[in-house]
Amino acid sequence: MSHAFIRDEDGQVLSDISPTMGALVQFLTRANNGVRVYERRNYQDEKGRIIHVMSDGLSYTKGEEGRWTTLPL
Repeated sequence: MSHAFIRDEDGQVLSDISPTMGALVQFLTRANNGVRVYERRNYQDEKGRIIHVMSDGLSYTKGEEGRWTTLPL
């Protein structure tokens, strides 16, 4: 198979994607075999971070460098 058909995004990890909600939703949906992942709610924690609770059961926030990270359960 030609390497021309391999997409660069397939090798991405969470911290590599753009720090936007659209990019997060797209990344998580792709990781979920195309089943759309959406934001259930968001809130601000005691450290002032915006926490995004997603339909995949996990919570995400942007770290100090502005990169997405998963919060521990």
